[in-house]
Amino acid sequence: MRVATVRTGGAERLALVDPEGGALALPAADRRRPVGLAELLPAGPEAWAEFAERARSGPRLPFEEADLLAPLPRPANNLFALGLNYTDHGEEAYRAAGWEYRRPRHPVVFTKDRGCVAAPVGPVGIDFSLSREIDWEVELAVVIGRRAWRVDEAGALDHVFGYCVANDITARDLQTRHKQYFLSKSLPGSCPLGPWITTADEVPDPHDLAITLSVNGVPRQVSRTDQMVFSIPETIAAISRIVPLEPGDLILTGTPAGTGFAADPPSYLAPGDVVDCSVEGLGTLSNRITALD
Repeated sequence: MRVATVRTGGAERLALVDPEGGALALPAADRRRPVGLAELLPAGPEAWAEFAERARSGPRLPFEEADLLAPLPRPANNLFALGLNYTDHGEEAYRAAGWEYRRPRHPVVFTKDRGCVAAPVGPVGIDFSLSREIDWEVELAVVIGRRAWRVDEAGALDHVFGYCVANDITARDLQTRHKQYFLSKSLPGSCPLGPWITTADEVPDPHDLAITLSVNGVPRQVSRTDQMVFSIPETIAAISRIVPLEPGDLILTGTPAGTGFAADPPSYLAPGDVVDCSVEGLGTLSNRITALD
């Protein structure tokens, strides 16, 4: 099942993506039942089965008539992310800093502000008065569907609802200035997400997917998710030992080599650039960078 959030008729609605990819199935409106992903995630399998049934029998909307939003436009709780979780990215980052690479002993976990989530298609406005070093990072995002508190690795994937694509847009100069991740990763619009969530049952192995990013059609990042330093179960177990993971929490699992700041010479995004991010089987983000006034 692929679940999208759309705006149609001036309202946000949850929809199922047609398996053929040409349309969205909208459930018949029912005020007694939750209609947003954040409300429906904790409701459990029976609620999801009912939603799917109502969607399959409801109206259909062609993609070109829908305004596709991030599947979780406003995450209810936490937006976690991992730093240096691909060895080749860790190597390029350390090399750019003039250091010898050392593999992390534990997941490098940080958070992004929940308000930075952006739509999977269309313009992304960036305030270039705050940063002139706007970088790209394609990532596989994990959506938590069931509360995870001190779970072990063996059972960690049972708490995953599904997966989607993210672009962890980063202001590198802010990262250097403030010596941490949060501010540099939290500019409004700095997390395009989607284009929908593919449920976990349709992703047999999230650690065996091609992951790519291009800027203006030029490939910049080309890798596979099997190159992660810490697997998704390891990450869920590590975070949930300390912080409970709640339904609707997102975990961005890191980016491979090919980031702009590590290029020679460094390369950053500018207004007008088009960034395409893809993860095999999960869809593509396509965003044009614009400058906020």
